[in-house]
Amino acid sequence: MTDKVQTKTSDIVIRPGRIDDAETIHAALLKLGVHIGAHQEITSTSDDLRRYGFGDKPAFSTLIAEVGGEFAGLCLYFPIFSTWMGRPGVYVQDLYVEDRFRGRKIGERLLRRVAAECRKEGGVYLRLSVDTDNEGAKAFYERLGIAWSSYEQTQKIIGDAFFAFADAPEEQE
Repeated sequence: MTDKVQTKTSDIVIRPGRIDDAETIHAALLKLGVHIGAHQEITSTSDDLRRYGFGDKPAFSTLIAEVGGEFAGLCLYFPIFSTWMGRPGVYVQDLYVEDRFRGRKIGERLLRRVAAECRKEGGVYLRLSVDTDNEGAKAFYERLGIAWSSYEQTQKIIGDAFFAFADAPEEQE
């Protein structure tokens, strides 16, 4: 016997995240952090999500998957633009499915819904990053046709280094 929940596709509801989902969204992000062994890097709060994800100018959108009214998964994403293609796309920041609902195509359905919404807005691509050690996620994305890009590498600057960089005066020529 398995502890996975048997669901029919018709039992899965995917809906936009709402401001009152901020606690649930944050809890899912914390679980995702634990899953990939990076929970100590998560410094966001539910209040951060409420502040930046909802209102007049949201920095991101979310889709929530539910099974029987119970939280089953999350996709957090935002619009991006390719100057080379001259077209918009979507960046998936976080995709999470509760352990007991895995294997039910919930993650795939969330990604397909995000892609469909992007396409309706003229978008032509979906981009995401995968943690280097997350072999399961890599295989999942490859099965869906979301391929690894051998010609790109993610760079970042965070924390005090970011603040110092942002606050430094522009050099005059």
